[in-house]
Amino acid sequence: MMPTEKFPDLENASVLITGGGSGIGAALTEGFLRQGARVAFIDIAEDQSRALCEEMRRKLDRAPLFLRADLRDISALREAVSKAAEAHGPITVLVNNAAWDDRHAIEDVTPDYWDRNQAINLRPLFFTAQAVVPGMKQAGGGSIVNFTSISYMINNGEMPSYTAAKGGIVGLTKGLAGALGPDGIRVNAIAPGWILTERQKKLWVTDEGLQKFIERQCLKRALEPPDMVGPCLFLASGLSRAITAQTLIVDGGYL
Repeated sequence: MMPTEKFPDLENASVLITGGGSGIGAALTEGFLRQGARVAFIDIAEDQSRALCEEMRRKLDRAPLFLRADLRDISALREAVSKAAEAHGPITVLVNNAAWDDRHAIEDVTPDYWDRNQAINLRPLFFTAQAVVPGMKQAGGGSIVNFTSISYMINNGEMPSYTAAKGGIVGLTKGLAGALGPDGIRVNAIAPGWILTERQKKLWVTDEGLQKFIERQCLKRALEPPDMVGPCLFLASGLSRAITAQTLIVDGGYL
């Protein structure tokens, strides 16, 4: 269920979300739109992203700004950030959500695969933050929310390059928080548990595997993309104005 609570300071805020066209990202796009924010999102999947824009127009009578870019292309990423700021004003909320959670065995990983994985799962978070920081400083502050995962905390052995990146995101979050705090820019991370996106359902969810996972959670239900919206809105809003350099675990009590 999408949160109904209002965060008044998010109304008209300039928000940029990476990977905002599907899964958790699509829920975040809708969640910020419902707050009255001016939302832009970057995604590589054009058809899916345009369909989301039309869905939001029908549901909410307003649509986000879709910017197509491959996050591995830093020049294209910077151009997309610039277009978002031109359309909506200096970005004061950045949500680094995009990820590629492909499974891979240790023996199958090549240097090229490793570099590609990191170029999607870790590197863009820094360069997107770098691109929005001047505008945040100009605006007098802002909030950056980086999505990591509990996968690296539970010794998940199915995707070592991915979990390395997700662990690195926590280090990046703390480093950016230390550097940007004097400018009133807060940087935090959210670590989701197993969220049942359509991709997860299609590729990896089995009844037995899901049930075993839920049995270890305190909350005995599957987690869905809208469950990530409230925590993200909180960290983006002034309600968390004294919180930075932290990782908020949102896993239904699995850990």
